[in-house]
Amino acid sequence: MALLQISEPGMSAAPHQHKLAVGIDLGTTNSLVATVRSGMSTVLQDEHGRSLLPSVVRYINDNEVIVGHQAQAKQSEDPINTIVSVKRFMGRGIKDIADKAHIPYRFVSNNASESPSQGMLQLDTRAGLKSPVEISAEILKALKVRAEKALGGELTGAVITVPAYFDDAQRQATKDAARLAGLHVLRLLNEPTAAAVAYGLDNAAEGVYVIYDLGGGTFDVSILRLSKGVFEVLATNGDSALGGDDFDHRIYCWILDQTREQTPNKQPLNEEDTRLLLTKARQAKEWLTDNDEAQITCKLSDGYAIDVVLSADTLVELTQNLVNKTLSPMRKAMRDAGLELSEIKGVVMVGGATRMPHVRHAVQDFFEQEPLTNLDPDKVVALGAAIQANVLAGNRSDDDLLLLDVTPLSLGLETMGGLVEKIIPRNSTLPVARAQDFTTFKDGQTAMSIHVLQGERDLVSACRSLARFELRGIPPMAAGAARIRVTFQVDADGLLSVSAREETKGIEASITVKPSYGLSEDQITAMLKSSFGAAEADKQARALAEAKVDAMSLISAINIALEQDGHLLSESEKDEINASVKSLEQTLNTEDSHAVHAATEALNETTENFAAKRMDASVSRALAGKKIDEVDLK
Repeated sequence: MALLQISEPGMSAAPHQHKLAVGIDLGTTNSLVATVRSGMSTVLQDEHGRSLLPSVVRYINDNEVIVGHQAQAKQSEDPINTIVSVKRFMGRGIKDIADKAHIPYRFVSNNASESPSQGMLQLDTRAGLKSPVEISAEILKALKVRAEKALGGELTGAVITVPAYFDDAQRQATKDAARLAGLHVLRLLNEPTAAAVAYGLDNAAEGVYVIYDLGGGTFDVSILRLSKGVFEVLATNGDSALGGDDFDHRIYCWILDQTREQTPNKQPLNEEDTRLLLTKARQAKEWLTDNDEAQITCKLSDGYAIDVVLSADTLVELTQNLVNKTLSPMRKAMRDAGLELSEIKGVVMVGGATRMPHVRHAVQDFFEQEPLTNLDPDKVVALGAAIQANVLAGNRSDDDLLLLDVTPLSLGLETMGGLVEKIIPRNSTLPVARAQDFTTFKDGQTAMSIHVLQGERDLVSACRSLARFELRGIPPMAAGAARIRVTFQVDADGLLSVSAREETKGIEASITVKPSYGLSEDQITAMLKSSFGAAEADKQARALAEAKVDAMSLISAINIALEQDGHLLSESEKDEINASVKSLEQTLNTEDSHAVHAATEALNETTENFAAKRMDASVSRALAGKKIDEVDLK
């Protein structure tokens, strides 16, 4: 008779083999930590039984920091030193927040950067300058303490979720914050994918699902196919600068409008009053989820009393265009996935902002079906991350769960003429590695500059620069003779590394892409939008650039040939070729690709006789001094 292996509730059957791993949802408004106990994913609570940790950090002095509910309670009293929604600043530069006058913080550029506009922004607090990475690390530390206290041991590692549309800078900033908090990052997992894991395993329902994730600071939509434990992301889209905070800001502006109508000469608000009204706006938004009206009352620092009523209908009117902004990414994701509405089995709502009734109605109308809301939208991401953490820690077989995520934007490098050669197209399954061969443009070229780019446009100027590095030591050869293999690798976290290798000598260079933290909030979304609207213009620009590159290459080759074998030509023949070269050079100053092509063809025709003479001379030199029977005629 076999013995049954049993365990205490919440414990592994073999405690010495069970590794303590957690999933962390590092949210804009609230953060959570979850783990798998007795085969079930569960959110860990604090000593007061609360699951949500407000993503709020208050600096008391150099040595004292308060995180969570206590900090949130003081945000209106001490707004400059109480940081709210820090996730919106992750991977951002000072120029990206210049127009946000309602944010009551003192922003400072990182002077360590060569360009202040490209450095990671910092916030001036009474504890000194703090970066978003450092502030986020405080939130992660609090979650780590909660988890270790609840689980009774040191954590093996954590899966931390990020919006699907986070770029490399934002992902790297998140990973840096985790390291600063003393966490071993098992993986960065896209939030919609984590939600799909939670829904897929809990409901055991296979099919194609749409994950609609509207959080406090970001919006993502992902389309996934769930089949036999495989979670394959078919397409993703979104807006990294759209979330519940924007709804709060609309209500805040509405309150100000009501105030101006009553007191038109009222002075601008100070930091305390600004944070107070933003807090009241958020509370009113949440109240209207289940009620028809919200009473907003408070007293400002100058003694002015605010007492207004916000109706649910007014909220819809104020924020409907924000809801509509989520529809375009959904259409694009559906188009990228090649799906019809009838093929969607379910729509999963994720993020606290999806509790708003008009958001749910908009999604229901778009997909013509009622969205799934049976899991708490605030907790579903952390629950899915915990399941993945349990797998990566080795507590479950990898065969139980396979995640196939995708890249949100194309990755490539710059080629001659300011063009982008895409190496990894967007929506490629992660992890992914792609290689492509390139060559030199000039004779004797011994170095090559590798410029890594991200975006959908054909021109370098329209894409985002990620990194630059150089490959030196290339053996001097004729233009086009060298073979340089450039390899792009994107890991499961969505982080990129690039290497270049010269094939004949084996010279190598590589870089792990850790881009500057400066990036405009709308740039990623704008990249995709502009790629659709400017497709024809990009096509023409690429054709022109390629024509000019071909023309310059031909001119260079002919000039070298004239230096070497010009004696084969008469003066009139030389003059004719030089005139044709000059004509082509003049067309290089135009923006007409057809003219460049025509001038290039004309030069080719003009030099046909010269090419034939060079060929004859080369053959004659090769046969000089040889007998006919010594010549290999094969």
